[in-house]
Amino acid sequence: MKKVSLIKINADKCMGCRACEVACSAFHANPKYSSTNPERSRIRVSYDQLNDIYMPVMGGEYTAAECNARYTITVDGKTYDECGFCRASCPSRDLFKDPDSGLPLRCDLCDNLDDGALDEPWCVKWCLNDALTYEEREEEGEEEVKQEELEIGLEALADKFGLDKIVDTIVRMSESKKG
Repeated sequence: MKKVSLIKINADKCMGCRACEVACSAFHANPKYSSTNPERSRIRVSYDQLNDIYMPVMGGEYTAAECNARYTITVDGKTYDECGFCRASCPSRDLFKDPDSGLPLRCDLCDNLDDGALDEPWCVKWCLNDALTYEEREEEGEEEVKQEELEIGLEALADKFGLDKIVDTIVRMSESKKG
């Protein structure tokens, strides 16, 4: 059995206040809680003006390729563009990318609840209308080996610039620090 943690979204309760974005960006500030920049948030609230609905979307996996398919999704008779619900950090849009480094951002459940210091992610804690709820459950299967943030960032850089260029840059940086 493996433990699965997730954030459930009830779009009918979301009022678009973006408190979740502010709370997430404060948690991930460096140093922690020192600033807020929603561009660094791992959750974004999308608004569909035609259908008058807000939808929180959490950052997911990085993908090096753009999506080839452009579908629409219909929920309760309302039609949405597929990109509006997409969790991926991809080349076709700037969502879920660090504004300074361009590295991908993904929801980490507040660093898996900050080593026991939190009982739920900050976006859930600060959601004013309970549109976000945190859930833990047991499921069949093996525990996954989780990529660390540095590994995800290096993978994104390797995809963009190539591994040889990254290695050369690290060697050059380490030599300049020594000399």
